[in-house]
Amino acid sequence: MSYLFTSESVSEGHPDKVADQISDALLDAFLSVDPESKVACETLVTTGLTVLSGEVRTEGYVDVQEVARRVINRIGYTKAEYMFDGNSCGVISAIHEQSSNIRQGVVREHPEEQGAGDQGMMFGYACREMDNLMPMPIELAQIFVQELAAIRREGKKMKYLRPDSKSQVTIEYEDDGTPKKIDTIVISTQHDEFIKPENHSEKAKLSAEKKMHDTILNDVKNILLPRVVSQVPSRVKKLFTKDIQWYVNPTGLFIIGGPHGDTGLTGRKIIVDTYGGRGAHGGGAFSGKDSSKVDRSAAYAMRHIAKNMVAAGIADEVLVQVAYAIGVANPVGFFVNTFGTAKVKNNKGKILTDSEIARKIQHVYDMRPYSIVQHFGLKNPIFEPTASYGHFGRDPYKKKVEISLPSGNGKDKNNHTHRKITKEVEFFTWEKLDYVKIFKKEFGLK
Repeated sequence: MSYLFTSESVSEGHPDKVADQISDALLDAFLSVDPESKVACETLVTTGLTVLSGEVRTEGYVDVQEVARRVINRIGYTKAEYMFDGNSCGVISAIHEQSSNIRQGVVREHPEEQGAGDQGMMFGYACREMDNLMPMPIELAQIFVQELAAIRREGKKMKYLRPDSKSQVTIEYEDDGTPKKIDTIVISTQHDEFIKPENHSEKAKLSAEKKMHDTILNDVKNILLPRVVSQVPSRVKKLFTKDIQWYVNPTGLFIIGGPHGDTGLTGRKIIVDTYGGRGAHGGGAFSGKDSSKVDRSAAYAMRHIAKNMVAAGIADEVLVQVAYAIGVANPVGFFVNTFGTAKVKNNKGKILTDSEIARKIQHVYDMRPYSIVQHFGLKNPIFEPTASYGHFGRDPYKKKVEISLPSGNGKDKNNHTHRKITKEVEFFTWEKLDYVKIFKKEFGLK
């Protein structure tokens, strides 16, 4: 017998993702003027309106309205007909200072003793289904909406596309967990009304709707699909058979979308952000939170541990969990589940238990919040790109960014003193395989 597993993704134009990107852009902006900024920003977007809220402690100044409008325009909400665009929507800020009660639990005289910004548990997951050690359903779902957005930005084909879209991929698995084939693909994309009814009759209206739907379906199969297939390994290409069930814009029209179609809120796409429902999730969202919040930083560390464990050959599938108490540096718990795929043996030739593996990982991996922040460079403004298409499975890269630091040299338009420097920072550092050698040495692997 086989079974089905499904994951979904949403594009950068989905209202919840618009909110996530604004929140992370605000975080980056605050880190750019003060790397020690403590930020917890939430965003709401709806018809013609963006509301910024949350708690911030910083020594710098950020024009939050300008940041929000820049993000909205970058995403592609630039037309009044969308009923939400970066140039004309209202932007309201209700951001206030961070609680001193939280700060006293995080800030320490000795930085390495920094306490966790909150209690909670965070998970990390990795498996061998894709080359980046991500589960296949979520990885394919992410690629579909990424490519749909790329086609829209290129403006050469499918010119009717609007920013909001969703994807869903269902994989059929063998009982042993081996992907057998792609069973179902769902694509819903917002679009212009690019075919008008010939008259005002119901028949003409339905005819125009069918022509639009048929065009989009044909373009998804003949333009979008080949671009997606070209990006996956040959073993995954074979799973794209002619028997796939397709559902493209299943309700028919999708003209009204984005924040005008649905209100968007920060933190409502945490499964899209992670593993598509595989493994587990601790419940805490990422976007808008600085790295003192272990909801984010520890989740990155757990992905780093799981990915490096699989890459090192310790197991073929790994789920790890860490737990913290607010204001306490050392974790209160660490858990490993290899789902029976562990490969490492003890000196008696027996496969190590998951608890034995966990103890060895703890021996070589520092899970204190300060160490995590330092290892991944999480005080750099690197978070806006994480807020769409998943925080995991991405390729690390370096990029120069401009950072403004307080100084006595000159003043900006708001009469704040500043000094600008250019700094090269690295993005998605938690996806690096820089612990493979360390883990192999600890477990005696070659």
